Amino acid sequence: MTKLRVCVLGSTGSIGVNTLDVMARHPDRYELFALSAHSRVDELAQQCLRWRPRYAVLPEAAAAADLRRRLAGSGVEVLDGAAALAEVAAHPEVDVVMAAIVGAAGLAPCLAAARAGKRLLLANKEALVVGGALFMQAVEEGGATLLPIDSEHSAIFQCLPEARERWASTIDHIVLTASGGPFRTREPATLCDVTPAQAVAHPNWVMGRKISVDSATMMNKALEVIEARWLFGLAPEQIRVVIHPQSIIHSMVVCRDHSVLAQLGTPDMRVPIAYGLAWPERIASGASALDFTQLAALSFEPADARRFPGLQLAWDALAAPQGSSAVLNAANEVAVAAFLAGAIRFDQIHDVNAHTIDATRPEAGEAATLAGLLGLDARARASAEARVRELAA
Repeated sequence: MTKLRVCVLGSTGSIGVNTLDVMARHPDRYELFALSAHSRVDELAQQCLRWRPRYAVLPEAAAAADLRRRLAGSGVEVLDGAAALAEVAAHPEVDVVMAAIVGAAGLAPCLAAARAGKRLLLANKEALVVGGALFMQAVEEGGATLLPIDSEHSAIFQCLPEARERWASTIDHIVLTASGGPFRTREPATLCDVTPAQAVAHPNWVMGRKISVDSATMMNKALEVIEARWLFGLAPEQIRVVIHPQSIIHSMVVCRDHSVLAQLGTPDMRVPIAYGLAWPERIASGASALDFTQLAALSFEPADARRFPGLQLAWDALAAPQGSSAVLNAANEVAVAAFLAGAIRFDQIHDVNAHTIDATRPEAGEAATLAGLLGLDARARASAEARVRELAA
């Protein structure tokens, strides 16, 4: 069997670490070609010494120089900058790209991988939230194989026919499940007192700080609604959200005949990662098997708009001019960073997001190019940062 050469973008985050864990279980199937990280030089150095990829990439030159010194004599070539990320993602020798960079920074390398026709494992939901039609056009024109890694979108994908042309005739609507995060039962009036430590303490999943806060506000689900619209070619009204605290059913497809297809499993990201790496085959993921004899009742409930006001912003952005979802994503990245830094309250994250969408209108054609989207992203961030300063004053 010829080994698949894998590029892991965002290798020191939870998705990247879990990807390497799955790959390590199948040394006969995969070899590591490139790794990238944002700032965790220690962890990246350890991964490079363990895996000996051809390339390691960091965004900053100073950090790359530090890594270069640490890896002297290892055979690993260290690159730096955004262009290097796109270069390794599109490298002719790469077969599979795991796109696990958090935020809008992941869009450019995802576009490069798509245009180069790679098997693209998309854990960076912002690539679709920001890129939208531009990103899907790159996938189609490049002949890339796009496989979702978010547990919810992987679940939907696993429930659908392999022939994509049958999706439209199969789906009535889809249901994305949400755990409800750590504040599912908390009194909404007390959310102003939430601390960063409380917000990142997810009851079911082990995730990075930013996505953990997004889960606590349910902005992660808002972004997933936008992602699902593009991944599966759905109208916004065909996407529903339900809270499922146990995180056992990862999402559902309601078919035209009202049959409901669901994917179940333990809350372990190695399952969708393994599925993406091996598709259309199945390989061992390392996740624990689901024991039905030990399951408590599976429960479902609607999302409380008072507790999770940000969820509706997904449908608002999809109904607004193209590019509005990029504005929402930029605002949310700024707002979450400000909350984690102690500059604003937890309940003010929604204020920043809603205010920025109202204040930043995409210009005609702005969402049609990467340069336009990056410019729109910059304008939205400036607007969000101004709102943060107002709230912090």
